Amino acid sequence: MFTLAEVASLNDIQPTYRILKPWWDVFMDYLAVVMLMVAIFAGTMQLTKDQVVCLPVLQSTVNSKAQPGTSGKADFTTVETTTGQGEAASVRTVSFGSAPTVTPDVPLSRATSSQYQPTESGQELKKEQKDSSGRKTNLDFQQYVFINQMCYHLALPWYSKYFPYLVLIHTIILIVSSNFWFKYPKTCSKIEHFVSILGKCFESPWTTKALSETACEDSEENKQRLTGAQSLPKYVSTSSDEGSPSASTPMITKSGFKFSADKPMIEVPSVTILDKKDGEQAKALFEKVRKFRAHVEDSDLIYKLYVGQTVIKTVKFIFILCYTANFVNTISFEHICNPKVEHLIGYTQFECTHNMAYMLKKLLISYISLICVYGFICLYTLFWLFRIPLKEYSFEKVREESSFSDIPDVKNDFAFLLHMVDQYDQLYSKRFGVFLSEVSENKLREISLNHEWTFEKLRQHVSRNAQDKQELHLFMLSGVPDAVFDLTDLDVLKLELIPEAKIPAKISQMTNLQELHLCHCPAKVEQTAFSFLRDHLRCLHVKFTDVAEIPAWVYLLKNLRELYLIGNLNSENNKMIGLESLRELRHLKILHVKSNLTKIPPNITDVAPHLTKLVIHNDGTKLVVLNSLKKMTNVAELELQNCELERIPHAIFSLSNLQELDLKTNSIRTIEEIISFQHLKRLTCLKLWHNKIVNIPSSITHIKNLESLYLSNNKLESLPAAVFSLQKLRCLDVSYNSIALIPVEIGLLQNLQHFHITGNKIDVLPKQLFKCVKLRTLSLGQNCITSIPDKVSQLLQLTHLELKGNCLDRLPATLGQCQGLRKSGLVVEDHLFDALPSEVKEVLNQDTSTPFANGI
Repeated sequence: MFTLAEVASLNDIQPTYRILKPWWDVFMDYLAVVMLMVAIFAGTMQLTKDQVVCLPVLQSTVNSKAQPGTSGKADFTTVETTTGQGEAASVRTVSFGSAPTVTPDVPLSRATSSQYQPTESGQELKKEQKDSSGRKTNLDFQQYVFINQMCYHLALPWYSKYFPYLVLIHTIILIVSSNFWFKYPKTCSKIEHFVSILGKCFESPWTTKALSETACEDSEENKQRLTGAQSLPKYVSTSSDEGSPSASTPMITKSGFKFSADKPMIEVPSVTILDKKDGEQAKALFEKVRKFRAHVEDSDLIYKLYVGQTVIKTVKFIFILCYTANFVNTISFEHICNPKVEHLIGYTQFECTHNMAYMLKKLLISYISLICVYGFICLYTLFWLFRIPLKEYSFEKVREESSFSDIPDVKNDFAFLLHMVDQYDQLYSKRFGVFLSEVSENKLREISLNHEWTFEKLRQHVSRNAQDKQELHLFMLSGVPDAVFDLTDLDVLKLELIPEAKIPAKISQMTNLQELHLCHCPAKVEQTAFSFLRDHLRCLHVKFTDVAEIPAWVYLLKNLRELYLIGNLNSENNKMIGLESLRELRHLKILHVKSNLTKIPPNITDVAPHLTKLVIHNDGTKLVVLNSLKKMTNVAELELQNCELERIPHAIFSLSNLQELDLKTNSIRTIEEIISFQHLKRLTCLKLWHNKIVNIPSSITHIKNLESLYLSNNKLESLPAAVFSLQKLRCLDVSYNSIALIPVEIGLLQNLQHFHITGNKIDVLPKQLFKCVKLRTLSLGQNCITSIPDKVSQLLQLTHLELKGNCLDRLPATLGQCQGLRKSGLVVEDHLFDALPSEVKEVLNQDTSTPFANGI
């Protein structure tokens, strides 16, 4: 046996799932419990009380004579009876031993008396009738038990016998159908996750704070509108309105308040303060909601499963109602039984009574009533499911009641679950919507950020850079802390990997700020902040992945002097440059572009008239079109690095004001065009390093004003004498080539101050090298040099000498006569330095602050 509690457990769900049970599901659950009680009650009564009591039907005799029987033998008598239609029927009656032939028309006592005493008088017969209490059948107890069991199975309708079990089976099916979506693995996991997140969102302190601040903002806004707010001190631009962002320029827009140069910023006081733990939990909830939404919105399995189980319950209701109604009238108290066992009992027909008939009939009527109610609720559920599109859910009402106007509408299973929750309590969806809003998430990040990054902590992160400027570098934060703008003495601000960076009007306090770095940080600025940056910012570094990440206000900073752009400036097809016009950057002097250009963007020509330095660093993409260079007549410094150039571009020869040219890391093999540099009268520095140059043409002598020549990391095998005719040459770098000999003509370079020939095949140093008495740097490392001449002492201004990686046995003692050389500037193996005389080592170990001859 099982109890009601054991069967009802099928209807149990986790208590947290109740928020997904609308009133009709709850009502159907209670109806199912009542039907379970009916089934179990009927089954219990049937097992303990149900029985059938049968008595034989005695048939009357017509014109029959009793024949004396023999003890222990059966007498067979043919009895003629009359049917209800008046026809005669022949019935064979079986009697055992001395059992008399009886008929229902003759009293049992009279029939018995006539068999044994047929000649008794009427007085004696009346006396016997008074003494007898009923008709005798002469059946023993076992025969009654037998016939009762036979007739229970033969005479009773099957529905009367199996009604409790049918009710139990139907009810279990209905219960399983009602809760199957909570048990099915593919939906159960989603529902469990949803309920868990929903409960945490409902109880989160951030939800209360966000909704409270919304109410506070509304009341504060009304107060400001009615009484007039006292404006904050704001930055007033000293320049004209020219260059201000147009209406299409993206600036910071906030629901509730918009900040501009003409409208004061209203600071809303915080209603509550979130501690760090609550803030971290809220941020984790935002992430969980985001991932759950992406996971659940992809399918509508939960919706389909719920509709399916509702349809199954409705079909089940119709089926039960159709076949059960036909069996109401079959349940009766009296039944006629013809078991066909007259050879064992002696009777052919029995009249039986079913003691549970009335109770079963009442239970069946009750069950039908419950099923009808259950069915009507199923029909209502289907109506609700198809009345409105449940695979779409709108937060329109929440958006109207709160400042979070960006709460998105959801779809599919996510929308269906929220519709189900609304049937329980709409407050759940309202509080849940807070965690779907990016505005809400940004507010949380801002509060947590300001709580963590205080003024004192930021002050500790301020450092001085190589230019001796105060610099603050913020990396991978959720935003820009408000306290940053209280560092009024800051010179350089670096913001890296801060996707939600916002620059408020408070930046106008930072009067020393002149340099700003935005590394993967598409910062938004308020109108007042933009006006300040437009007038004060001098240097801007922008690092991005796609050109769309460059803030639009960058192109309107008219007082900007230096602009550094690092990122992809090409679209996907590498044909169309996405850089916007730089026309407004009227004071731009230096433009540094590190990208993958195939041509110089024509928009760069907008700043060509006043541009003095242009740097293009490609990532190995071949720079093909260079005609735009001809328009940059004022460019003094030009760098084209890693552009896969094979020859020196002819457009460069038109840059009459060019002073420095850097073609590093290209594929240049020949520089025969170098003769054209004679037209560039101001060219003083030529950098052709990290290429594939094999030889230097003699036409290099035409570059009369050349002072620096960089040819390192090429494939040179010799240095032509033409190089040493450049009398103004002060720096010569031919490191990491295959040069085996330093020509004696090197002594002609009387102005040479820096000579680098590291990483070659030099084995002997010519004495003429030491006639270059102005040498300050001499790099001879990683060669095959076996000895250093004593004439090295003639290099009185030498401050850096590299000898490491050679085949030296000793160092000349005359090194001590190089007045500017110190141990820190001598790059050599330790054992060679230790082998120097002590007085030489003492000289080399002297304080580097000691002034040397002629200065540096």
